[in-house]
Amino acid sequence: MSSLAYRLLTPEAVRERSTELYAAALDGRLPGWRVHPEALPACADLVAAEIRSRYPTLEVPFHARWRHFTVGGVDRWAALRALADFPSPAAEARAAFDLAILSVLLDAGAGAAWRYAETGTGQVLRRSEGLAVASLAMFAAGAFAEDGVSPRADAARLARITEAELAIGFQAGETNPLIGLAGRAALLRRLGEVALAAPEVFARADSARPGGIFDLLAAGGEVPARAILIALLRHLGPIWPGREALEGVPLGDCWRHPGIRRADETAGLVPFHKLSQWLAYSLVEPLQAAGQVVVGLDALTGLAEYRNGGLFLDAGVIALEDPEAATREHAPGDPLVVGWRALTVALLDAVAPLVRERLGLTDFPLARVLEGGTWWVGRRLAAEKREDGGPPLKILSDGTLF
Repeated sequence: MSSLAYRLLTPEAVRERSTELYAAALDGRLPGWRVHPEALPACADLVAAEIRSRYPTLEVPFHARWRHFTVGGVDRWAALRALADFPSPAAEARAAFDLAILSVLLDAGAGAAWRYAETGTGQVLRRSEGLAVASLAMFAAGAFAEDGVSPRADAARLARITEAELAIGFQAGETNPLIGLAGRAALLRRLGEVALAAPEVFARADSARPGGIFDLLAAGGEVPARAILIALLRHLGPIWPGREALEGVPLGDCWRHPGIRRADETAGLVPFHKLSQWLAYSLVEPLQAAGQVVVGLDALTGLAEYRNGGLFLDAGVIALEDPEAATREHAPGDPLVVGWRALTVALLDAVAPLVRERLGLTDFPLARVLEGGTWWVGRRLAAEKREDGGPPLKILSDGTLF
């Protein structure tokens, strides 16, 4: 792997380049955006109040896919584990990795119209929660397994999955449209192909499966959180469609902005790795359950997605230079969107210490700030300000980004 590409496949690059664009915005040099740092304290008040409301004891779990599997007070993963009766902690961890990887990759925005009616509970779910429960139901039914019944994901099965099969599992159709369905199915097929092509990573202790990366990460003692992300970026990078590459290395969720100036081929490149970092956060708990010690969680950054980004826009911490831009749709690579996502990462770092101060806590990782407050306040403000509860900026999605 080229050293230049390697640097962009790190959380440090995400933080560094996002902070660079934030500094430009503070100086009035980020086209399309204005920053109002004086609004940050009031924003921190909102986030701290949300955390105290949701978690009165301040025992906040990590921001991870596992939270969505318990929507409506039903612990679906615990129920699945009890039925599966995995033969060892490692076997359970591989299955948990399978589920988390699949479910996170399927977690791009569903759109305002889509709904999922859960069999058994009668719950009708939307957005991230609906996508989570739908993916878990398919996983539990063996939809991703080669034998068609086991709760696992086999690379060979994923490589053959179709849009029609995914539509059935997600109850999607003309009357229940799910944004980016074809993109989601294609992403799973590429995941299967990548896992099949790298048995040294994905088949170290079992047949090729996404969860096989557990054995790679668990090979040592302590597991640094940044190592989880870097492994995901290196080994899953080829699954992302039509994205930037450097010297033949796929860069994944990395986009161009003219505000990033360098004297090498990385000029203009801004990495975010949103889904990969969301996935890295989501793999912490399965690693811990298998007896691994995960360290350095704050090396990962906040997530450059529309709930956190919407929080800062709706709370007045940032503002569009042209308010009419909120009425138009924008491509993910539009500098306006890239700038918004960079501001989101930097502002999450800026608001986190203010939130800790209000809570009277020093040991409160960013992963807990995200889960306890920023994501939820972003969603609440969106519901208050827009009838469909959607983001304040409209992004054209192919089902693989947000």
